[in-house]
Amino acid sequence: MSNVLSTDKKQQVISLGKLGWSLRHIEEATGVRRETASVYLKAAGVAVCLPGWGRRAPAKPAIVTPDFLAPFSQKPDAPSVPSPPSASVCEEYRELIEQGLARGRNGKAIWQDLVSDHGFVGDYQAVKRFVRKLRGPQRPEAVGIILTAPGEEAQVDYGSGPMVRDPKTGKYRRTRLFVLTLGYSRKSVRLLVWRSSTRIWAELHEKAFRRLGACPRVVVLDNLREGVAAPDIYDPTVNPLFRDVLAHYGVVALPCRTQDPDRKGKVESGVGHAKRTPLKGMRFESLEEAQGYLDRWEERWADTRIHGTTKRQVAAMFAEEKPHLQALPLEPFRYYQYGERVVHLDGCVEVEAAYYSLPPGWIGRPVKVQWDELHVRVLHPHTNQLLREHLRQKRGGYRIQEEDHPKKMPLSTAQLLRRAAHAGPQTGKFCQLLYDRQGETSIRRILGVLSLMKKYGVPAVEDACAVALDIGVHEYRFVRRYLERRPHPQMFLRQIDPLIRELTEYRDFINLKIKEQPDEPH
Repeated sequence: MSNVLSTDKKQQVISLGKLGWSLRHIEEATGVRRETASVYLKAAGVAVCLPGWGRRAPAKPAIVTPDFLAPFSQKPDAPSVPSPPSASVCEEYRELIEQGLARGRNGKAIWQDLVSDHGFVGDYQAVKRFVRKLRGPQRPEAVGIILTAPGEEAQVDYGSGPMVRDPKTGKYRRTRLFVLTLGYSRKSVRLLVWRSSTRIWAELHEKAFRRLGACPRVVVLDNLREGVAAPDIYDPTVNPLFRDVLAHYGVVALPCRTQDPDRKGKVESGVGHAKRTPLKGMRFESLEEAQGYLDRWEERWADTRIHGTTKRQVAAMFAEEKPHLQALPLEPFRYYQYGERVVHLDGCVEVEAAYYSLPPGWIGRPVKVQWDELHVRVLHPHTNQLLREHLRQKRGGYRIQEEDHPKKMPLSTAQLLRRAAHAGPQTGKFCQLLYDRQGETSIRRILGVLSLMKKYGVPAVEDACAVALDIGVHEYRFVRRYLERRPHPQMFLRQIDPLIRELTEYRDFINLKIKEQPDEPH
């Protein structure tokens, strides 16, 4: 049915409904129609917010009296003489300010550098006016503002970081800047890394949650491959590892619609703020030095600033928002690797050269596999149901549970043994002994014996199997090494052989064909 949502989309709709979002808001964020979302919310026992809830009453009109307007309507008797302009306190720092502008730094970054490094005592407005005078007027752009409740939403994104000397090459290399911004207070966590991957992306979120001491309920992200496996305007697929990390912290991922970066404009502004203000034109000798510089700037300047949109201090708003954030779990997330495997003829899947069994009936079918340092988990490809969980084995080892052994020989195994018997009697006997002694674990070794025929030929493999049976060594490795060390007969080119025709036969054949062709008209 087309109106049946996936498990991830269903949980996303229910989670947003529990946050008190309206059906219209849920439809705009997820692409799920209001009627469909209402059915799932009612089935989960979540109250549906009807249109019009939470709207404020219109403000009452102001009462203006003539006494109130009188002082403002009076005109002065005589025009006042303007006082001569005083010299700016930034005049003596003109050269430093011009150097900062040449490096691309904005007025805020220049003022912070003057205060931190040169003992500047003026305020930011003085530097702002002086920079505006040097640059000339600029027209501001109109932007929309998305309001969120405290503790409800955070936005995440990547940006380009500063140039840092690589310890391996000794050259400066561009880093990546990860930014998480809370939607209500605009409190940000900024972290620098050399590279990105699915695991690094998930670890950065976990580290950001730990720095905040809590976590939001929704994370809005872009459709980058570390977080979204399959972007879609209506039903995006979140990366499994990233989804499980967020689920461990009770957070729901909400990917933006494709080509719609304005949905996460707060973190976009946070990325641009860091790139333009503390990191513009900066170079560092190590990643730790760059991160320390960024953390000090975050504590002294970013958290204490008055935000341009909210007109309030970021640290004060974060203090209001933190009680509304979710508490962190006691244990961190246990990371794993994941992939897809096809079940082999022996009923096992391969993970890092070790083999793990599945229930009967899965031969030739794809499954999902997760593994870490201790365990290997095999999951259903569609429902993610746990099929088997095994302890890790060393390379070449097998882990087969007793109930996974087939009650009778599978048809594919019988066909494989018939192929070996058809190749030669010694080869068939050798492969049958392998299966009788080692069971399902011998399937791959039998396939290895048959593959040797392509390289060395059927007679050579037949002789090697006969030698192995004579001396009682029933191992695939013996047959392979025997063939590798056995001297191969040299081949010589012959001029005369029963298979080579005489040249006179080709001459007579060509003459005969020429005579059979009719003469062409001139």
